[in-house]
Amino acid sequence: MDFLQAVVLGVIQGLTEFLPISSSAHLAIFPKFFGWDDPGAAYTAVVQIGTEIAVVLYFWRDIWTIGSGWVRGVFSAQARQLPEWRMGWFVIIGSMPIVLLGLALQDLIDREFRNLWVIGTTLIVLGIVLGIAERVGRKTSKIESLTMRHAILLGLAQAGALVPGVSRSGATISMGLFLGYERAAATRYAFLLAIPAVLGAGIYKLKDIPGGENAYGVGPTIVGTIVSFVVGIAVIHWLLKYVSTRSFAPFVIYRIGLGALVLILVGSGVIAASTTVG
Repeated sequence: MDFLQAVVLGVIQGLTEFLPISSSAHLAIFPKFFGWDDPGAAYTAVVQIGTEIAVVLYFWRDIWTIGSGWVRGVFSAQARQLPEWRMGWFVIIGSMPIVLLGLALQDLIDREFRNLWVIGTTLIVLGIVLGIAERVGRKTSKIESLTMRHAILLGLAQAGALVPGVSRSGATISMGLFLGYERAAATRYAFLLAIPAVLGAGIYKLKDIPGGENAYGVGPTIVGTIVSFVVGIAVIHWLLKYVSTRSFAPFVIYRIGLGALVLILVGSGVIAASTTVG
């Protein structure tokens, strides 16, 4: 049964990682709906490696261009005039807030933040924020016009995703819309910005997989990670096509509805607020 659960959670991870609806919230909520143990912060972090590998493969040309351009810029003043050099620094600087805060708040992330009162509330609040950003954002700037100031603000927004329910992509996209970027540009940059943080967190949490913080164990975690990779590839392709012509309004409605449902179920005692493993 653990393997079946791991497959289901892998599908959920693959479906929700890139949509602005919070994969970590879904991995905490849906086990409660099914009567399963919470997989834990370690499982959540490691299974995200699958979806980030999907990002790496999907955007490998962009990553190679930015990475190689940044390396050339280290040794060449001429290369430092190119956009690849600047974009490399934008991703590095933008990744720092979530890395530093993630290390500083590790115990809160693993325990207190994984509470359904918190998750339900953040789903609603950030859903409203995304809705406002969709409404007021100019949506005219392209990713090539990114500045260091904007990269820092986008990185700070991404750091909010340390709280389950916020959504890494949702927070970054919301900030991008507030700053005037096109939906596709904000979404694309959110994908690129997430790579260092998510891969780093997943690799860091690998040490906890055989232990008590993970309810599933090594084998099911590997299965869930593979499933999340396969589903994630399809979701990336679909989302980038979707945001080029349509709004984030359905995700706003979904977030608020799910958050309200969670708070009602917890408040009525149908499900417990705590997501402690075991």
